[in-house]
Amino acid sequence: MTKVKIHEAKTNLSKLIAKVEAGEEVVICRGDQPVARLVTIGAAHTHGVREEVAIWGSPGAWDGKSPRKPGLLKGIIGPTTYDDFAPMTDEEIAEWEGGSVFPGAASKSGA
Repeated sequence: MTKVKIHEAKTNLSKLIAKVEAGEEVVICRGDQPVARLVTIGAAHTHGVREEVAIWGSPGAWDGKSPRKPGLLKGIIGPTTYDDFAPMTDEEIAEWEGGSVFPGAASKSGA
């Protein structure tokens, strides 16, 4: 790892990039304090990525190591409508309060 000050980095940017391309890491410092790091793009993309593998097995699930791809659930979930937040009807309330926990099972409230 090479440490350089900001002025030296500005003066020798091409040389520093050549070092980075060769696999070396370059740290740019303000005085003695490190403020930036030059690494190859491949190394930069692995920084901060979670290490654990996703447990779910749905198609296209994120494997935990590759960069996440937005839009994998497109077509599976969609925007909510106002109807999703509408008040419950009297029938729905009665089913909620006295219905079975399992759909299709007989209610046990009248025993």
